[in-house]
Amino acid sequence: MKPTPVLTLAAALLVCSALAQPAAPAAPAPFPVTVTVDAAQSTGPLRTFWRYFGADEPNYATMKDGQKLLGQLGALAPKQVYFRAHNLLCTGDGTPAFKWGSTNAYTEDAAGHPVYDWRGIDRIFDSYLARGVRPLVQIGFMPEAMSSQPHPYRHEWRPGLPYNQIYTGWTKPPKDYAKWGELAYQWAQHSVEKYGAAEVNTWWWEVWNEANNQPNGYWGGSAEDFRKLHDYAIAGVRRALPTARVGGPHTAGHGGKFMTDFLEHCLRGTNYATGKPGTPLDFVAFHAKGSPTFVDGHVRMGISNQLKTIETAFNTIGSYPELKNIPVIIGESDPEGCAACQGPQNAYRNGTMYSSYTAAVFARKHDLADLHGINLEGAVTWAFTFEDQPWFAGFRQVASNGVAMPVLNVFRMYALMGPERLRATSTGAVPLTTIINQGVRAAPDVGVLAARAPHRIAVMVWHYHDDDVAGPDAAITLALAGLPAGISSAKLTHHRIDQDHSNAYAAWLRLGSPVAPDAKQYALLEQAGHLATLTGAPATVAVTAGQAALDFALPRQAVSLLVLEW
Repeated sequence: MKPTPVLTLAAALLVCSALAQPAAPAAPAPFPVTVTVDAAQSTGPLRTFWRYFGADEPNYATMKDGQKLLGQLGALAPKQVYFRAHNLLCTGDGTPAFKWGSTNAYTEDAAGHPVYDWRGIDRIFDSYLARGVRPLVQIGFMPEAMSSQPHPYRHEWRPGLPYNQIYTGWTKPPKDYAKWGELAYQWAQHSVEKYGAAEVNTWWWEVWNEANNQPNGYWGGSAEDFRKLHDYAIAGVRRALPTARVGGPHTAGHGGKFMTDFLEHCLRGTNYATGKPGTPLDFVAFHAKGSPTFVDGHVRMGISNQLKTIETAFNTIGSYPELKNIPVIIGESDPEGCAACQGPQNAYRNGTMYSSYTAAVFARKHDLADLHGINLEGAVTWAFTFEDQPWFAGFRQVASNGVAMPVLNVFRMYALMGPERLRATSTGAVPLTTIINQGVRAAPDVGVLAARAPHRIAVMVWHYHDDDVAGPDAAITLALAGLPAGISSAKLTHHRIDQDHSNAYAAWLRLGSPVAPDAKQYALLEQAGHLATLTGAPATVAVTAGQAALDFALPRQAVSLLVLEW
């Protein structure tokens, strides 16, 4: 007979304390959402503008984690993914730093004659091309030997310091515009010789970055100076390759008068380099950012700010009959402005808020392009990786120390969708006009995007809210129609991004936030960064008379992709 256990005083106090604690509040009841998809009703092609990425720091592309990430990006859509980088013509030894990079492509000898050295740029572009990524070539910034105000040249900015410290001699106009144009020619000519005209004809070429933020920003000259800079560079590229795809101006925001003056100049002005009417314009580019804040102890996103900018730019471009159907590239398209900056308002970056925002905003970019008749070619996610930085340090990036973050899995979801967009509705979707005018501040946005391919449909559903606060799950009823009448079932793969799936950051926290994960922990984090399938999801769905239904719960800030195949 076993002795009766005796509670120690400490244990008894613990039991009494636990019994005295009020019960945890019950989780809020899920709210119902009906999502309908008609697999027989195509609404046109599903645009693939998500295939564009970029970063201030070009040299990370040649480093271990940068090369690993480029391979993952290139695998999304081989030879269709593009990368845009700043600082490709800056003077220096190629050592990367925050908001800095260099290739030493242009120097001058003692007599002031140009010396070209393409090895730095070649290493970067070779790294892209070997991994299925192509350049969106940014012609900038100003080499030290060519700058009209070269000193100080390289900035010493780091997170926490005043942002305007970065605008040093690399931002200034050239001493000699003819030398600037010749530099662009030599670069393009070298590219053709190294990679072949057929390859280089698939690239995009543009000049500078956000030159409307002057004179105390990326461009240290006037708007007219920029148009001159642009004309000379584009004339150089076209002299080397007459069929090169060229454009711009990559304004900060929609660009306002700066944008319209630029478009008027390209369409009807006198070219500064050639003296002839107009400047070649194969695409138009601008930037669009959100505006997150930190309120009441949490992040509040600014999705409306980003979409308003896009709508204004689309209206401007669409007002020119000459630009009908011209490719449009949102050259930086992000929740906010500075990838290398940190701060409480940027706390959305590591987790599922960034991924749900991305799913919601990219779908609305598609809607805006359709609404305004814009040929949206690209929307550049200005997020890459920061080599050898602390794990999940709060930068805007899509991988940390070689491990994919939740947001990268949204792009993996997009890569799994088909080429034809399907008619799809959700009773939980916030109307486009409401999001543009007010954001997602009241009810959450439970939206849907669906596409088809032969014998296959894919349905993306997201549960987004501007405020990073807890909320009830959405109880989704997915109703499918228009499936082939002859099938009785379909294979189902249910991909999910949430706290427990496709989320290396949450896995890292569960490990205790290790400063230096060991080999076993690193392998676990890598696996957690893969696009995961929902635990316990059914493997098949019954189909009757071309219809099927499926119920599932979707937590706040989660994203699901359901792929049905037959």
